[in-house]
Amino acid sequence: MLTATVRTPDGWAVPHAVVTLTDAAGAQVLRTGADDDGIVRGEAALRPGAYVAIVTAVGYAPSASTTIVTAAGHAAVGTVTLSRQGGTELPPPGPWTIDPAHSSVTAVAQHLGISSVRGRFTELAGRIDVAAGDVSRSGVAAVIAAASIDTGNEYRDTHLRSPDFLDVERFEHITYRSSGLTPVTPGRWTVHGELTLHGLAHPVDLDLTYLGTGADAEGVTRAAFRATTELRRDAFAIRYNEVAAAGVAIVGTTLKVELEVQAVQGAAV
Repeated sequence: MLTATVRTPDGWAVPHAVVTLTDAAGAQVLRTGADDDGIVRGEAALRPGAYVAIVTAVGYAPSASTTIVTAAGHAAVGTVTLSRQGGTELPPPGPWTIDPAHSSVTAVAQHLGISSVRGRFTELAGRIDVAAGDVSRSGVAAVIAAASIDTGNEYRDTHLRSPDFLDVERFEHITYRSSGLTPVTPGRWTVHGELTLHGLAHPVDLDLTYLGTGADAEGVTRAAFRATTELRRDAFAIRYNEVAAAGVAIVGTTLKVELEVQAVQGAAV
């Protein structure tokens, strides 16, 4: 009998893993799969001796180790950790719901060429779907209430909601929908997608970093991400460009966007 537990570096089960046991001549003597908890139990009778246990799963780098079958015919492989192919990591497959209370979308604009003004959108919602196997097919969809912009100054916020900028009466929502992911380094991805802002859709890539997962005080599993990008206002026909007396633009034409996102495991009810 063979037993094993297959996990990701974060400790999550790999339910689709397969363990293959080969003898000294390289011949296969056992092949069995993991259950939904990443637990492997092979019931076949095994002869005592040394074997090689090869653990594989679609989308993960394989692992191989020497395993000893005891005189009683038992082989305990133990816990096997599989890393994503290429070392890139994301949370376990399935839906994740963005938690707006613990997430933020901040836009940073240059003011008079000498300082920055930060504005935070306080109303957002969305979903992240982590694909099993080919993680590059994972996706994200998010919607932001344009009128929820908050820079800490009521006069400025009113101006940003006006037709000079966001024109929130005509364009109530800002939306983003991804079309694919490209791994960059372990834990870092480029998210390809389309941003709809001010009524215009434009391709926008996000530089995404996966920060890990953990349980909160109530035992709810959460995943954390950080993402950044840069936007040009004129790409979305936001061309307000008043200049000061010195000939310097009051508001810069480029925005830096910073996202801090927490998502809760599971789809929203």
